[in-house]
Amino acid sequence: MRIALLIVAMSLLGYCQDETVSGYDGQDTTWALRSIDGTPFAARATLTFPEEGTLAGEAPCNHYSGQQAVPYPWFSAERIISTKRACPDIEAETRYLRALADMTLAEIAGDTLILSNDAGREMMFRAQE
Repeated sequence: MRIALLIVAMSLLGYCQDETVSGYDGQDTTWALRSIDGTPFAARATLTFPEEGTLAGEAPCNHYSGQQAVPYPWFSAERIISTKRACPDIEAETRYLRALADMTLAEIAGDTLILSNDAGREMMFRAQE
């Protein structure tokens, strides 16, 4: 009887996998932003999904983190917090974080991550080597 219960419990736990973007991209991937709405993004910005339900990265001036708990292919950057350093690229950082908060869909194809929304906005990232 105990063995049967153990097998059932282990089976159920096996089905509890990460359904967010982090479960599809591998939690070791660092995504580097290449463009916003088709315009190349000259400053450095990265995005990672370090564990289920979270996101983090480096914006042009600051490190940031937040929550992303909706199932793939949906995307929702919520409760974003960041450090508060000023730098010459603060305008690019504001544009990046605002665009990130506007995205609602994620698509991963090989080394490319595309975040988009129904309004036609898009952010294109490439996996960093």
